[in-house]
Amino acid sequence: MKHFANHTLQVVQGEFRVSHRPDEEMSTLLGSCVAACIWDEARGIGGMNHFLLAQAQARTTERDNRYGVHAMEMLINGLLRAGAERQALRAKLFGGAKIAANLRDIGASNAEFARGYLRTEGIPCIAESLGGHQARRITFHPATGRARQLLIPGEQVDEIPLRVAPPRPVPASLVELF
Repeated sequence: MKHFANHTLQVVQGEFRVSHRPDEEMSTLLGSCVAACIWDEARGIGGMNHFLLAQAQARTTERDNRYGVHAMEMLINGLLRAGAERQALRAKLFGGAKIAANLRDIGASNAEFARGYLRTEGIPCIAESLGGHQARRITFHPATGRARQLLIPGEQVDEIPLRVAPPRPVPASLVELF
């Protein structure tokens, strides 16, 4: 079943969105960050978050949605406030890529955190696209739980080049997760 959204909500780093409108979709762009798409299909309510790191490096009492622990809590609480039933929640996870070879694998830490969080909360993860070396654009239809992923072509770079050659056209792959 195809859907056509009249309105797209952008979800950027540190944000979460919740919607019950069948004419809305959510979209985000991910590298090492992770987005959780969680919904209650029977009630037609869903949402998406986008977090940068699993947890803050230093102990802090400040709630910051750039960190997974807060982003996941805020999304789930937002869904419940909107009328979703906790036992009906389902999830899909995206992102967690290792974009730069010379940096630690933040994406793997983010992916493992998100999987563990859902397991602890008893929310089934029915699909995921985590890891790899490519950025992704994710589009999520919160009323139905349908998600699309566009892998963004690119090459892993160890150093920032002084001169950048024009990009070569490379076809991106489009994957739809039902």
